[in-house]
Amino acid sequence: MASVRKRNLGNGTEVWICDYFDQAGKRHQKAFPNRKSAVAWKTVALHQVMEGTHSTGNITVAEAAAAWLSFAEGEGLERSTIDMYKQHVRDHIVPRLGREKLRKLTAPRVNLFRDELVSAMSRALAKKVLGTFKQILSDAKRRGNVAQNVAADVQIEMGGRKPKLEVGRDIPTRDEIQRIVNAAGSARGRALLLTAALVGLRASELRGLRWADVDLAKRQINVRQRADRYRQIGAPKSDTSVRTIPIGDMVVNTLREWRLQCPKGIQDLVFCTGAGTIENHANIVNRILNPAQISAGVVYGEGKPKYGMHALRHFYASWCINRKADGGLELPPKTVQARLGHASIVMTLDRYGHLFPTNDDGAELAAAERSIFAT
Repeated sequence: MASVRKRNLGNGTEVWICDYFDQAGKRHQKAFPNRKSAVAWKTVALHQVMEGTHSTGNITVAEAAAAWLSFAEGEGLERSTIDMYKQHVRDHIVPRLGREKLRKLTAPRVNLFRDELVSAMSRALAKKVLGTFKQILSDAKRRGNVAQNVAADVQIEMGGRKPKLEVGRDIPTRDEIQRIVNAAGSARGRALLLTAALVGLRASELRGLRWADVDLAKRQINVRQRADRYRQIGAPKSDTSVRTIPIGDMVVNTLREWRLQCPKGIQDLVFCTGAGTIENHANIVNRILNPAQISAGVVYGEGKPKYGMHALRHFYASWCINRKADGGLELPPKTVQARLGHASIVMTLDRYGHLFPTNDDGAELAAAERSIFAT
């Protein structure tokens, strides 16, 4: 509903007022020097209201970013995620676009911003910063501060395919795993490395694992929580990360032995500090994994440790996938997904699909052909 009327401001001054309500039911009044201009605006405004694209917001990108960050914190996102968003806003978005008015942003201006990001940093980081900027505009649109997200169609392609994981480069060989575990300098180190390699827990899940979630009688580990980089206990990465993983004799016996020596703490952690508190990720790498690799000779030519913690999870995935004839478990993709706690089978196949055995042997195909046309 809208109307146009004349208003006398005194001293012989008159203006024409367009009075209307936007799509959210909020009332607006806009003054014009003559009736023709007011009627023209009324037509435009009513059309925008009907299309759901009307906006009278006049805030800056910096103000929109601040509002979005406040919203994100209220949604209970992880602290590390919020910190990443804040860094994107502080270091890359506000310096380049902070003073720009949202309603004046155009697709060409956003594309220029995109090009500036690509030229100033890695494509991977540029893609993340652009994603953060898109979320800011989406939130501004939700609040009615901007009519449309002009960054919606702007993209940053990574360029080239991500290289496939390779055994011996990204994934430790079975011989390397054996040497690394055997070279662990303590019962805790051996228990941690063996659990990482033969259970496939993420580093955060290892650091947050409780004895209450280790059932040695039933031979299984239940993933119910994890520890973040700030040494805070929280929920697993996703709903599918909450899972139960079977364990074998070697893991059972090693954990049973370690349990007798493990420091006691109020959080009941399996791989805790000497004081029973949450261990830092860096300490696990620098005090357990790296020394074990160096001692075992699992290093690059210059003597640096060859693998990070996530490589042990890659090993577990490959072990689950490999044929039984090759010493693997030969599990189907859906089971591998469940064991790893991936959010979707697509993620599992994208990362490890090339490791699954193929059954396209020429002799088998020939036999199958003959069976079809046998008389």
